[in-house]
Amino acid sequence: MKFQITDRESHQARIPHEIFLTNLIANHILWFVAALGMVKTFWQPLALVPVFSFVALSYILWRARRSRRVDSWYVMCHWQIAARRSLIFLGMLVLLMIVSALGWAGYTRLGMMKEAVLALIGGIGILPVMVTVLVLIIMESDVLYQAMQHRLPKGIQTRHPNPGVAVIADAPASDGEQGGGDPSSLG
Repeated sequence: MKFQITDRESHQARIPHEIFLTNLIANHILWFVAALGMVKTFWQPLALVPVFSFVALSYILWRARRSRRVDSWYVMCHWQIAARRSLIFLGMLVLLMIVSALGWAGYTRLGMMKEAVLALIGGIGILPVMVTVLVLIIMESDVLYQAMQHRLPKGIQTRHPNPGVAVIADAPASDGEQGGGDPSSLG
C-alpha cells in the first residue's frame, strides 16, 4: 500500500534500512574482505568487524523499541522491519560463534585435523552467514525503495495496524503501472 506521508517521514523511514545495509555491505563484505587480506600482518582490523556489527545491530534494536513511543506510525513500522531482520542476522552470527567455538574445541581438545575444523566452520558457520547477508541485502534494498515510494510491506501492516494514515493506493504498482490507473495517485 502507498500512504500519504510527508517527505520528512519518508526520509526518517529510510534511516534504519540505511544503517542495516551499511553494516551488511560496508562492514561484512567490503571491510571484512579488506581486513582478511591483512590478517597475517594486522589482526585488529578484522576484529573491528564484529564490534561494528554489534554496535549497529544494538542501535537498531534499541531505536526500534524507542520508535514505538516517539515516531509516527509509518516510521515506527520501518524501524520494526529493520529490528526483526537484525534479530535474524544476530541469530546467524551467534550460530557462527558457536560453530567456531566447537571447531576450536575440536582442534585443541579432541585433536581434529585443521582441515576438518576449517570445513566445519566454513560449511556450517560461514556459508549460512554469507547466504543470509546476501538475502538480507536484497530484502533491505527492496524495503528501502518502498520507504522512498511511501509504501509498506503487507506483513508489517498486519502486525502493526494503521491508526488512520491516509492510503493513496491499495495495490502496489508494478513497474509498468502508475498506482492503479488513478491519476491522483501518482503523487
